[in-house]
Amino acid sequence: MKLLGVEEDRELGMVLRVAGADLMDGTPILDIKPYLPYVDAHPEAKGGFAPAPPERRLTVDCPAEFLEVLPEGSRAALLGVLAEDPRPAYQDDRSRVYGFGFAGAEVKFSVDGRRLTVLSVTKN
Repeated sequence: MKLLGVEEDRELGMVLRVAGADLMDGTPILDIKPYLPYVDAHPEAKGGFAPAPPERRLTVDCPAEFLEVLPEGSRAALLGVLAEDPRPAYQDDRSRVYGFGFAGAEVKFSVDGRRLTVLSVTKN
């Protein structure tokens, strides 16, 4: 959130103009404080139920001929997206075929454990 300005209004009193906040018009902001690293940052803190983010990177098996469907500049990007596991986090069905559009092509893949296999890449 960013403070754009402070104005004095005869009816409302002091009014703050802010940007970057996901608020509905008229939602009150009740407290504003600066970020103080010595108080707000706790690098030594340990999480209880989720001490570290889950390892989500996958090994990607993709035949070279599938990548040739894409523009050369998009191939590495596709492999990076696939390695990050583009499935919804709540889905882990080994028999399911997933798909999405990428760089003018439709990409189909399946996942078994930590291995993602590209099944097809076809032009739209």
